[in-house]
Formats: sequence, C-alpha cells, structure tokens
Amino acid sequence: MVRDAGRHGPWSGVRMSPMAPGTSTVDDDAADAVRPAGRFRIYLGAAAGVGKTCAMLDEGWRRSRRGTDVVVGFVEAHGRPYTAELVRDLEVVPRQRIVYRGAEFEEMDLAAVLARRPEVVLVDELAHTNVPGSGPHEKRWEDVIDLLAAGIAVVSTVNIQHLESLADAVEAITGVAVRERVPDWVVRKADQIELIDSSADQLRRRMLHGNIYPSTKVPDALSGFFKTENLVALRELALRFVADETEEELRGYLMRHHPEAVWETTERIMVAVTGAPGSDAVIRRAARMAARAKGTLVAIHVGGGEQTPQTDALNALKGLVADVGGTWVEITGDDPARALVEAARDQQATQLVVGATRRSRFEEWSRGSVVRKILRFAADEGLDVHVIARRREKEEAARAERNQTGRERDREER
Repeated sequence: MVRDAGRHGPWSGVRMSPMAPGTSTVDDDAADAVRPAGRFRIYLGAAAGVGKTCAMLDEGWRRSRRGTDVVVGFVEAHGRPYTAELVRDLEVVPRQRIVYRGAEFEEMDLAAVLARRPEVVLVDELAHTNVPGSGPHEKRWEDVIDLLAAGIAVVSTVNIQHLESLADAVEAITGVAVRERVPDWVVRKADQIELIDSSADQLRRRMLHGNIYPSTKVPDALSGFFKTENLVALRELALRFVADETEEELRGYLMRHHPEAVWETTERIMVAVTGAPGSDAVIRRAARMAARAKGTLVAIHVGGGEQTPQTDALNALKGLVADVGGTWVEITGDDPARALVEAARDQQATQLVVGATRRSRFEEWSRGSVVRKILRFAADEGLDVHVIARRREKEEAARAERNQTGRERDREER
C-alpha cells in the first residue's frame, strides 16, 4: 500500500537516459499521473524480519541509478549478510562513535548528513533512541524531522508496535514492554506509507533459518514475541493502520475528483444524533451494525435547529460515540434532513442510521416528517437508510401509561 505523496512535486535531480531506437516511451500524460515518492516515505512492518530495511535499500539504490543523489544515513543490518549486501555502491555517511558507560556505540551523524545535503537519505529504525551525547535529540525521529526541515527527503522504517497509540495494546498482546515509541503524528506526516507484509508462518521460518536473529536467540524469540498468535495480532494491527490511511486517501481523492460518487470499498455507517431521549440506544445500534460489517462509524449532529440538546446531554453522547470507537462530526443547517444527507455524501457514508420520531400527526402535517424527507433525499443519492426505534422513548411512554393507569385505579378504590 502506498499513501498520497503528490503535493511535493517530482523527484529532483533525476536524469533520463536516451531511449534506444525503436524503444517505446511512456506517454507523457500517463507519466505525469504517476505520483512521485515524496519527501518522507516509511516502510512499515508488523515485526522485525519482514524486509523493511531491504525494501528501503532497494529503493535507494534504484533511485540512485536514476540519477538521484542518495546516501545512507544509518542502516542497521543486524548481522544479516543479505541486508548488508543491498547497500551495494550507495554512499554511506560515516557514523559517529560514542562511548557511553564504558561501551562504544555507533549512531547516525546528523551534522554530517546535514552538511553533505543529499537529495535523499536512508534512515533505518525511526523509533530508535539515540545514545546520550550523540547529538541534539533523544530520538531518531527527531533527527528525521530536522532532515526534512532542511529540505532533505527521507526514507525510513518502523514496526507497528512502536506507534504510541498501539504500544500499550502490543504490550497487552505480547507481554513484552515497548520502550521505544514514535508519536503517531510523525508516522502520519509521511507522504507515503508502504506496508511490508509477511505471514506469521513465513516469518517464523525465517527466524528458524537464522535470517532474523542469531541462532542463540531463536528459541526464546519463537516461544516469546514471535509466537504465531502474537505475529497474527501484530499483522492485523499493521493492516488496519494502513487500511485507515488508505481510507483517508480515498476520501480525499473522491472529494477532489468525484464529489458525487460513493465507492463501496468498505461500509461507512453514519448515525444521526439529535439528543432526543433514546439517542444513546440508536448510537449503540449503529455501532453494532458497523462492527458486524467491519466498517467505520461516524456520528453526526446537526446544530442550529430548535431541538438542539443541552451541553451535558450532547457531551454524554460524544463520550458514548468515542467509547464505541466512532468519530463525532457537527454541522449546521436550516434543513436538517438535507444537511444530513449531504454530510453523508461528503463523508462517503454507505448507510445512514436515524432514530424514529414520535411527532403527532398534526406536527407531521404542519411541519413535515424529518425522517420522510431524509428518505426522499437519500433515495436521490442512492444512500441506504435504517430507521431505528427509540426504545427509551417507547419504554418511558409505556411507564407513563402504567403510572396513569395506577393513579386512576387508586382513585377508583378510594
């Protein structure tokens, strides 16, 4: 998977070799439509050994062959001969050697890379913690931010467990503490994120053959972090993260180029929130629909109407939406029905969930039924609508009727 990179323009410094006579060329329009690699590119993997560093080195070498000025800022081969061989003839910026607590370490020389000013630098292990005294920053991702600020494109690598938002979940799954973490915003800052994928069985075979860790560490790894169930869970986390990024890219593309289209690549459930009694039950029902469809949930509230709920009630519903894994959107509009359907189109929703109203026949005759208007507008957009009973309203009405019957019975007995 590759995420959007388009806004940064073409690769600088690329020299095209003349084509041999009779060799076909790529159409100029088609070539322009292929997006460049961007200033910040990340290879993401579920665990060590999937091939992130190899993919990064391969890309750097290919771009160098095309004429781009590429250097290796820091690559960690972990003693793997095949990985080391992929450096090929790429220029390597010498590492700095740091003595810390009686031991010698090697770190990327940030100052040397900045002084060299290549067009592209390869920087492995984005989550790495720098040895104290090796530079101005504690974390390697901070070095990368400096490189990007200096106008140097960066290609880097990271494993899914190092993302701040997922580290705690990974610890719970694997039982292994994740000490090195990268803020999510750093990873999302990348113009392109490419997933380097591997099945759990394939990764364990690579481990067994000595292609990931030294043989002395293999038994503990296979019975610990690299257990099949752990790798399956990590792979799902990586796939979901990349899928979320892809979803955002697709929505952006459709809004720019096809604002009237809805592409059903996944179910996107939108629930209309009015704040009326029973809204919490409607949200929960929509959340279950989204979960069963493996889709996303968006709760939308139309403000500016005469039935705008009190702040406390609205905040409680916002909290509920967050608890069930949805996102909250607020819009304004004089015509709630039209505003809802337009928002559903903008959000690329495939299904709209609304709660049934309990207006009297006179109110529906004089003001019109909001649900009926939603159904009419949704039909024009090809949007599926689910009308959910507000169970709390129904229960309260039944309770009020029982109380009234009880009071009447008491008066009769007296």
